Amino acid sequence: MYDVVIIGAGVTGCAVARELSRYQVNACVIEKCEDVCCGTSKANSAIVHAGFDAAEGSLMAKMNVEGNELMEQLSKDLDFPFERNGSLVVCMNKEDLPGLQTLYDRGVKNGVRGLRILTKEEVLEMEPNLSDHVEGALYAPTGGIVCPFGLTIALAENANVNGVEFKFDTEVKDIKKADGYYEIETGNGTIESRYVVNAAGVYADVIHNMVSGKKIKIVARRGDYCLLDRSVGNYVSKTIFPLPTKLGKGVLVSPTVHGNLIVGPTAIDIEDKEGTNTTKEGLDDLIAKAGGTVKDLPIRQVITSFAGLRAHEEGHEFIIGEAEDAKQFIDVAGIESPGLSSAPAIGVMVADMLRDKMGLEEKTDFVATRKGLLNPASLSMEERNRLIKENPAYGTIICRCESVTEGEIIDAIHRPVGARSLDGVKRRTRAGMGRCQAGFCSPRTMEILERELNMSMEEITKSGGNSRIVIGRTKENV
Repeated sequence: MYDVVIIGAGVTGCAVARELSRYQVNACVIEKCEDVCCGTSKANSAIVHAGFDAAEGSLMAKMNVEGNELMEQLSKDLDFPFERNGSLVVCMNKEDLPGLQTLYDRGVKNGVRGLRILTKEEVLEMEPNLSDHVEGALYAPTGGIVCPFGLTIALAENANVNGVEFKFDTEVKDIKKADGYYEIETGNGTIESRYVVNAAGVYADVIHNMVSGKKIKIVARRGDYCLLDRSVGNYVSKTIFPLPTKLGKGVLVSPTVHGNLIVGPTAIDIEDKEGTNTTKEGLDDLIAKAGGTVKDLPIRQVITSFAGLRAHEEGHEFIIGEAEDAKQFIDVAGIESPGLSSAPAIGVMVADMLRDKMGLEEKTDFVATRKGLLNPASLSMEERNRLIKENPAYGTIICRCESVTEGEIIDAIHRPVGARSLDGVKRRTRAGMGRCQAGFCSPRTMEILERELNMSMEEITKSGGNSRIVIGRTKENV
């Protein structure tokens, strides 16, 4: 019997877990996939929004602004990449300039600091690679960029160190209300818990509708992306948005914290909650739209394309709170953009809610900080040589594109909530995220996983489930 079970190990579920771990509570996160950060949290724009887009007075606006304000200190405490690079919403037609004023006024009411409307000359001076047709822009200096994997993994590791259990490959099949607690039927048996937190992303409606007569519907909104090589990562320095539409904030162009350039997303509503395939039409559309705001976009430098799903609720509002007809069941649903930006604030809000409902007491031994993977490239040559002498694995390069060493991969495997697959290693170390997209480093990474986890090569997967890489191997052909 747990006090709290959190369903979903994305950025929101892990943020709730980390904040809840401040208290004396028996908590567990259950996740249908093989690792944290396997759904919406792994495939998004990696943007920390300033908070001028969400409707005034909405929970979405409140969480966005508060999450933005929390992100910088959180990045220092938990040691993940974050940069406050600022954002620009660009206007390409004079008749649309009033739209910038509307966003400015909304942002001021939402509590966004430092907003300014720029003239054409000011915008082009700030970003010379913008289209010559730009007429003005809204500048938000508090906008930022973050590593979504780094954030989610840091939250999960810190929660785990503070006592929160994680159960992977544990899909929820049904939830039944018992006498003062819930019985959660999963593919790995039944789990009992006094409280349930529903942070299941695009499946949050499925989970909610198991226990509540007041149904909700989450639509999977697919977004296609292109990721460009580091050689063009400084083509723009700010996050560049067009004026938003009813389908969202539009196709952005932005640097990433790792030095790449990202372009996307599209916004296509689909029925398939696993539909993360890219399409030629989607990629052509985002390239054309991005090219309308940024001139001579170096799109030939694409190293990969991918698609992610946003959990869109028709009211376009976060649903956070206890279900009216299902006491002790807390929804954290409809967490679409700006969900990543809002996650730290949502974690605090839900943990405070559970603290008050359950009468939880704070721990005296809460560990508030976490140190990320040691990166030899960040050390001086003298420090690096000393490290390699102490541990030669840090002198063996496995991923040449990203200069990832064997020592970093071993660390990623053995950390709290450690990597168990190629994608798990990739999210933690960036091995496989470079120009060759794992073409050279995968076999070496698999050898390390096989050795460190005492697995057979046939058991190693790309991303859990049936994504095995080596099949049909026999003694005769080894």
